[in-house]
Amino acid sequence: MRKFTKSGLVVAAAFTAAAGLAASPASAAPTWSTSPGGAFTAKALSPKLTDTKTGTKLTCTSSAAAGNIAVGSGLSGVAIATITSVSWASCSGPLGITFTVTPQGLPWTLNALSYNAATGTTTGTLTGVKAHISGAGCTADFYGPTSTTAATLTGTYTNSNSTLTLSGGDLHAYNVSGTCLGLINNGDAATYNAGYALAAPQAITSP
Repeated sequence: MRKFTKSGLVVAAAFTAAAGLAASPASAAPTWSTSPGGAFTAKALSPKLTDTKTGTKLTCTSSAAAGNIAVGSGLSGVAIATITSVSWASCSGPLGITFTVTPQGLPWTLNALSYNAATGTTTGTLTGVKAHISGAGCTADFYGPTSTTAATLTGTYTNSNSTLTLSGGDLHAYNVSGTCLGLINNGDAATYNAGYALAAPQAITSP
C-alpha cells in the first residue's frame, strides 16, 4: 500500500489475488500436490489498497509475508497454505500522510479451487483477512462484508514464477475517523492488489 491519491484506496492480505475465483473453499477436491511444500517467505513490491468508491489509494513500497504450504500429494485444496505473518513498509496516502498497516486475525488461509495445467496456475481464495491502518489523524479498519467478519481475497498462484497474485475480494472500510473521512468512508468497498514472489520455488499442482 503506498501513494494514497484521491484519483485512485490491507493489507489484503495481504499479504491480498487475480480474478476468476468463484467456487467456495468447501468445493476444493482432495487431489492437490505440492513440491516441496513447507515454510515459505515472500515479498511484494508496491502493493496497493484502493477505495473503489472514492478512488483513494494507499500504496506501500513493499510487503513481506511468511507461512507454510502443506506437504505431499492427495491434499485437499482447503487450507493448502497459511500466511502466519505479513507486514508493510513505507505506506503513504493523500496529503503526504504516512501510514502503518497492522494485520489482524492471523493466520490467514489460502484455499486452492482450480488448476490450469497449461499455464501451471492455481486459482483460489485467501480467507480470514483483516487489517488496520493508522496515520496522522486518520484510522480505519478493513474487514469483510460486515464490521465483524473477515474478508476473502481472490488470487492466483503461478508455478513458473512462484508468485501469488492478489486482487479483488470483499474488503470494506469500517471505523473510519479523522482526516480519512471523505477519502475513505464507512462501508466503502476496497481492493488490494499485490504480487508476492516466493523466495524459493514452490509448485502446486492438481491432476
